[in-house]
Amino acid sequence: MSFYRIAGRVVSQATGAGLSGLRVEVWDKDLIFDDFLAQATTDAQGAFQVQFDDTSFRDFIWFDRLPDLYFKVFDGNQLIKSTADSVLWNSRDRNQTVVLPVERAPSLALSPPGARGDGAPPAICLFNPPNIPGARLWDRRLQALEVRRQAAELARRPAHPEHLSNGEELLYRDTDNQPSHIANYTKGLPHDDRGLLSDADAYQRFVRGIDSGDTRDFQDTPLGLRTGMASNFPIGSLTWPNARNYRCGPGKVPGAGNTFDLEGPDAQAVTMPPAPTLDSPELLAEMVEVYTMALLRDIPFAKFDSAPEIQQAIDRLNATDWIQSPDALALSPEEESRLRSPFTRQTVFRGIAPGDEVGPYLSQFLLVGNTGLGDAQAISDGYIQYGSIRADQRVRVAAPYRDYMTTWEAWLDVQNGADFRGLELYADDPKFRFMATPRDLATYVHYDALYEAYLNACLIMLSLGVPFDPGIPFQRADHIDKQQGFAHFGGPHILSLVTEVATRALKAVRFQKFNVHRRARPEAIGGLIHRYASGDRQEFMPVEPLVNGFGESFLEEIADHNRRQNQHSDRSGDASAGSNSYLLPMAFPEGSPMHPAYGAGHGTVAGACVTILKAFFDHGYELPVCYQPSVDGAQLESVTLDRPLTVGAELNKLAANIAIGRNWAGVHYFTDYIESIRLGEAIALGILEEQKLTYGENFSMTIPLFDGGTIRI
Repeated sequence: MSFYRIAGRVVSQATGAGLSGLRVEVWDKDLIFDDFLAQATTDAQGAFQVQFDDTSFRDFIWFDRLPDLYFKVFDGNQLIKSTADSVLWNSRDRNQTVVLPVERAPSLALSPPGARGDGAPPAICLFNPPNIPGARLWDRRLQALEVRRQAAELARRPAHPEHLSNGEELLYRDTDNQPSHIANYTKGLPHDDRGLLSDADAYQRFVRGIDSGDTRDFQDTPLGLRTGMASNFPIGSLTWPNARNYRCGPGKVPGAGNTFDLEGPDAQAVTMPPAPTLDSPELLAEMVEVYTMALLRDIPFAKFDSAPEIQQAIDRLNATDWIQSPDALALSPEEESRLRSPFTRQTVFRGIAPGDEVGPYLSQFLLVGNTGLGDAQAISDGYIQYGSIRADQRVRVAAPYRDYMTTWEAWLDVQNGADFRGLELYADDPKFRFMATPRDLATYVHYDALYEAYLNACLIMLSLGVPFDPGIPFQRADHIDKQQGFAHFGGPHILSLVTEVATRALKAVRFQKFNVHRRARPEAIGGLIHRYASGDRQEFMPVEPLVNGFGESFLEEIADHNRRQNQHSDRSGDASAGSNSYLLPMAFPEGSPMHPAYGAGHGTVAGACVTILKAFFDHGYELPVCYQPSVDGAQLESVTLDRPLTVGAELNKLAANIAIGRNWAGVHYFTDYIESIRLGEAIALGILEEQKLTYGENFSMTIPLFDGGTIRI
């Protein structure tokens, strides 16, 4: 990044005297739209200074590498001078001095604050004359306005991207040649007994409400059938239909992507590439992976390096075309960026950011605690100090080997909007433990506050004394700096900022979910696979590549698993309980949340929050601890590694654990993880760039990106 500085004076063309209180704007001349670069107000001598960087004007489409400068001078809102007809083309001088003569002096002398006695509001003081009470205060007001304007200009500068879906929404047809929307999110809308939309217009009314953002249009969206449940799943003493056991319909805050924010990129200024299609090798690999993960939810993480089931899963995944022979596939650049190398025990079911493959499966920030007040506990005890209280890293233990939605009736009820939330079963002994299995991780991401893991990580790093990024000020000894970071560049700053980005991330990903992609959840694709594998072919032909790619042996393994599940009393009475079921076994009775799959809220928030943490903390700092949970989760066990765990790597792993934890639950795909953390990263970087404008200190932050690059703010 290169900086340009211009010092100048505005003078009277007649007398040569400097003119105060005039606004000078600096512009870059372009072929279509000129770029605003900076502005300043002349002082009592007519002098001004501005600074801008090359990101303000560089354009890689039009090969604009140097600024083409011209100036505008305003008296109030009146333009009194423009040099647009005498542009300084391809200006190479990064420190320039200019003189701008104008034909007349300002037409209005603005009085300082409080100078009028008629009760009218004081006029704005555009200059800082000496010995005028309040002048400095009013100059501060203009400075604050200028900072906000620069932040708005920074957010406005990038062109909004084109938002592209994968084109499947109107591709697949039913027997009446109407769009069947089988690849799209339809949960909560009315479905027939075969799991297809029973109201052809329901989906369009759903989309109409999304497009308009009008709450009245959402109220017109048809809801799933409410005449009775197909399954025998227990819902307590409530009778059907009842508000408690009927979910909110197909849209969980779909209008959030239409809101505006006053900080960071606009929710529609960032985007995600199209999701994989039903017939793509990538989706086949994703569905094989998410089904395999469902079958392995109760394998302890401590046994991932030895359990034969893990090696069988690796062999199955490595046999897919997406992993085995990607060179034979015609891939877009976005698809190529999601390719993964053949899996090993150290890389399977993990993220692909730098450091994800190092050390134990779970990030240290999901396991360890801190010593607390008065060294009340050991780090390995897993307690995190929150002021004078403490939080426990142990999770409630869900009943092992208990999955849900494995009968057709339960699956259909959930697609029609039945509310089975909170009906999962839990173990009595122990009630809590460290996250020992993927099911424990799924339970964590079932009920976490979305920024919970990152706030915990921040508290842990602060207590461990992890240094801030070397470019952040106030880190030297007190007798040198004579001040410490607190409200800015200190604990309260980073603790609040790491949570602040979460809502910005959610708004951006809501726009992708509802307004662009509307991707079906894995459980819905599992329903299509079940229908086709059970012999129902007509409208389900598009999933033939998926079923064939699974193969008979894997389908039988799924059916065996579901057969055991369907012996439980909560579903053994369902009509389909004795038949082969190829449905995706779910960790939660209610399945996925009531919004589309792509992108992932957890993944986007993970990307944003972790990027903030990597910006503030020294990402190369080596952590002094390395633990993994014991097989039973009763304690943390120390692990010796060949290479140290670093802050940046464990933060990347934390983002992957949280996002992929949702895959372990069956509610997301791998592409939801990787593209969502990239989306969140872009949002966080935009917020940091704007915040940089607000501080007087000369500082920088160097941030390692999820794709392996580095950016410096």
